[in-house]
This record gives sequence, structure tokens and C-alpha cells, in this order.
Amino acid sequence: MKREILINATPRETRVAILEDEQLVELLVDRPEARRMVGDIYYGRVEAVLPGIQAAFVDIGTEKSAFLHASDLVYPEDEEPDEDDDEDAGDESDEPEDEAGEADEEKPSGGRGRGRGRRRQRAKAPPIQDVLKRGQEIVVQVSKEPISTKGPRVTAQVSLAGRFLVFMPFASRVGVSRKIGERAERSRLREMIEAVLPKDSGGVIARTVGEDATQETFKRELDTLIGQWKKIKRKTNFVRAPALIHRETNVTRGLIRDLFSEKVEQVSVDSKQVYNEIAEYLKGVAPDLVDRVKLWTREQGIFDEAGIEPEIRDLFKRRCDLPAGGYLIIEPTEALVSVDVNSGRYTGKKDPEKTILRTNLEAARELARQIRLRDIGGIIVADFIDMETKANRDRVLQELRNHLSRDRARTKAFAVSDLGLIEMTRQRVRQSHLQNMTEPCPTCAGTGRVFTAETIVRRMERSVRRMGVEGKKDPLVVKLHPDVAMYVLKEEKELTRKLEKAVGFGLEIRDDPLLRPDEFKLVVKSAGRDVTGQYAVA
Repeated sequence: MKREILINATPRETRVAILEDEQLVELLVDRPEARRMVGDIYYGRVEAVLPGIQAAFVDIGTEKSAFLHASDLVYPEDEEPDEDDDEDAGDESDEPEDEAGEADEEKPSGGRGRGRGRRRQRAKAPPIQDVLKRGQEIVVQVSKEPISTKGPRVTAQVSLAGRFLVFMPFASRVGVSRKIGERAERSRLREMIEAVLPKDSGGVIARTVGEDATQETFKRELDTLIGQWKKIKRKTNFVRAPALIHRETNVTRGLIRDLFSEKVEQVSVDSKQVYNEIAEYLKGVAPDLVDRVKLWTREQGIFDEAGIEPEIRDLFKRRCDLPAGGYLIIEPTEALVSVDVNSGRYTGKKDPEKTILRTNLEAARELARQIRLRDIGGIIVADFIDMETKANRDRVLQELRNHLSRDRARTKAFAVSDLGLIEMTRQRVRQSHLQNMTEPCPTCAGTGRVFTAETIVRRMERSVRRMGVEGKKDPLVVKLHPDVAMYVLKEEKELTRKLEKAVGFGLEIRDDPLLRPDEFKLVVKSAGRDVTGQYAVA
């Protein structure tokens, strides 16, 4: 698979596009006013301890207090781990739990949750009220950014990511990425790291990219990470909580650190400053990759040349077309994201089951790509077209899982239900692009729909009649949106005359382009003042 990274950087925005086989699969957007928080370390103060939900709220200086669950406290491990239970800290190693509530697989650092396969046992988390008290100061790391009405989520299980290693000061053992499958290689890496890891200094995970690293490389990076942690601890002696004591690297450098390896053919950057920063960083950690970083000097924009700007503009459309003629309808809601698969104009030839299977296979591939591209997280429910045979249902599920395996975020897809639904979860550490880059429509308030012209006219009619019952006799000017006013003039020509006769005072219809389509105003003509105010959609 050909993989390429494109970076478009300006003073006010940095956009990073990840392409696989020349197809856009991931987009990252970083802006100064909306800086990413995941990985930042704070010296916070406990504001409240809630034994009923085994959680605490910690003031870290953000608008809303951070949420700290008992499972994210530092507490000891019970037994020695099995040999093959390690998990890669990976690109989002700090994520404690996805929004759907599905616990992550247990981390070598002493993470929490239920895991698959052979897992080491952890001591049960002590009651949070026995560990934390109100007013207590504590070092925490952001594991999930504020989403919707919720504040950030934090963990006391701090981790510092390097290119080859992840250092966890409160852990006690060495783990190896599960993406490194060979037992002999895992044992070799573990032994190399244990040889250079100072006693009682903490735990370490060897990252996937560290498979080819030397012992000297491990030692150099480990010394850097341990030194970094010592500086962070020292800062707590000189600052008052709440305070930011360590800021995670920016999105560009973090991506190069976590993702740029031999598997990436090229990184193209259109900013000389960012290009120099990347090249300087790589000279210290991976000098053999410097030649793969290219400075974009053409006049045409880097995203325009790649043909991905239109795709980025279409990122928030409900409908997503499939190659053969089918399409997906993607609908985010408060609780989950629903995806509907439709065959559209694709009708196949003779066998309807084959037609449905082909559409569903295309939909599975595109669904996996779209949730990465849109950065959708939490619970996702996909309604595939009903298939008669279990073999075909299993084939679609496997196709979805195969493409989800390319996702850097953790995902889990469950078997096809009797209703033809596939339920899945995807790790969420920040708002989706839809939430981040758009805001609710001031007209529809986020529903996506407004009242029809006829509905608005009926509401206006009831308001006028109500004024007649109350004894009002001054003539009124009825102000409507131009489209609604045109509807009255064309479809209900007798409305004004009938209303005047019913209420006993004069009416004049006027259009007002400043009004929203679903509101109107009634103004007393003689006084020129607003009598009833605006009647907008609630």
C-alpha cells in the first residue's frame, strides 16, 4: 500500500492529509485558537470527589473541570504479566476509554479495562474517596478533549511518547507493541530495553517503529524521556495549581514522530519553516528518512495538485456516493452516528444477492474510510442492505474489519444483527471535524429543517386572530420572509381580506429579507412599533 503525507501550513492553520494508494483517508486540522490538548500534562486541584460514580472533578484551568475516573488513578499491578499481552501505545496511546463506554484493552503501563485474550490481572482500583480529597493537588494528563457539553477527561497514569518508546513513570515493567508479532523479536526488544532501563524508574513500551532500533538508540531516547519527566516533576514545586506543566508537541511533529516510517513513501510540505523543523527533527531520530521529506515549491496549492480540496469541502455532506452507483447516508446524532446503505442506481444484472453483496462490500470499504476521514467516534450503527446468506454477511463484516485495521484509532465491529445492522465503536479523543469546523445553523438550530411557508402563515394567522380576541383595533403590518410573503400572494390571495373581516382591523403584508424563513413580525401601523415581537422556531 502506497502511503503519502501532505502538509499545508499557514500562520493561522495547519492541515495534514494522509493518502493511501492516492486516496485521502485522514485529515488533521490544527489552529492556534483550537489547539489540541490530548497529551498535555497539568498540575490540577481536586474540586470534588464523587463516591457514587467513583470519579473526581479536577480544576486544570480549563472552562470546565476535568473528569478523573477511579480507574485512571495510579494503583499497583497484582501479578506478573503473561508474555503476549502487550499493547502498542501507538498513535493515541493516552486514550483511556472511548465515548461509547467500551473499555480499552489493558495497557502495559497499568491501564484499565477489559482486554481480549491473555491479560494480566490488575488490583481492583481502591475507592476514589480513599485516594483523593477535595483541595488535593495532583498531576494529570489529558486523555480526551472537551466534547459537546463535557469537559476534558484526564488520567493520573502519565505517559511520555518518544519515537521508539513510550515512557510511563508510574508503571513497573517493559512492554512491546502487539503489532510486533514474533515472540523471539518481542523477547529481544524487551531484553534490550531492560538492559538500559534504570531500576525503579518506571515502565516502557517499545513502539512498532522501534523494531529496528539499536540498544544505544533506546538508551538515548529513554534518557531524554526520563529527563523530561524529572523537569515536569520539578515544575510542580514552582507553580500553583491549576497550571499547564507540559505541552504535547504540535500536530505536525507528533504525526512525524508517530507515523513517519519506512512505510511512508513521501512527506510533502509547502512551508519552508515546517520543512526545516521536520528535517531537523529527523536528523536526530531517523536520518535515513530525511530524503523522503520534500519542500513543495509549485505555485498551485499542494492540496489542489493532489485533487483533495473538493473532497475536503464535501466532508460534511450527508450523502457519500459509492463507485458502482450506491451511496451512504451518514447522520450524526447526540447518542450515535447512523449510516444507511442504499443501492441507488446500481441494479446489477440477474442475481439480486450478488448485487446486494457488491453494494455492501463497497459500503464497508467506504464506511471505514469515511469514519477515519471525518474523525467520527463513539457508537456507530450501519444499516447494510439485507443479505440472505450468513456467508455473505460474514464476508461484509470481514471486509469492514480489514479496512478498519488501518485506522490509528481503536475500533471494534460486532457481528451483523438479525436486522442487518453492524454495531461498532471507535475511539474518540476529540470532537469530529463536523463539530470542530461547523456550528449549528441559526435558522434551524441544528435540526437541518425549517417550518414550511404554510406552517408559518398558519402561525401568523393564529396570532392575528388572538389580537382580535384581545380587542386590538389598530391596523397591523405583517412582516414575513420574502419566500413566505410570495407564498401568501400566490397561494392564499384571499387570506388578508378574510382575516381583516374576522378581526375587524386592517392588515398589510410586507416582505422583510432580514427575517429568517420561519419567523414573522406583527407591527402596529400607526405607532410604528413592534407589538408581538418575533415568533421564531423554538
